[in-house]
Amino acid sequence: MQEESFVFFQTVETAPYDGAMKRCTAPRQGVGARLTDLRRQAGLSQQQLAERVGVPLANIGFWERTSTPPSSKVLPALAEALGATVEEILTGKAKPAARKGGPAGRMRQLFDAASKLPRSQQEKVAAVLEPFVLQHTQSREA
Repeated sequence: MQEESFVFFQTVETAPYDGAMKRCTAPRQGVGARLTDLRRQAGLSQQQLAERVGVPLANIGFWERTSTPPSSKVLPALAEALGATVEEILTGKAKPAARKGGPAGRMRQLFDAASKLPRSQQEKVAAVLEPFVLQHTQSREA
């Protein structure tokens, strides 16, 4: 009996993929799906996110594939890198943004869109915007 099971496992390990082996098509849910969605919205690759958070790339992939949440030590850094809250990562419920008299209308939409760009592109937006803001501020003070 032991010899038969050994042969079976050898066969399974070396068996080529065939049409009978299908991938799971059920939609992913939970922490993993939310992490993937938030990472994509932030315009980050798994590698970029891993570097920003300071964890191995394999951890990001594991968390995205499973519903196992990251440790409480990593969650704050992960939330910051994704532009989200810890609560949003764990539950999917985002806190409503407090309105503080910021830009309205078209400018609000531009700022929201720019905040979702990768950091390198955000720096380019800031480099273009900053001279205009400084010029306006200086002319008001004069």
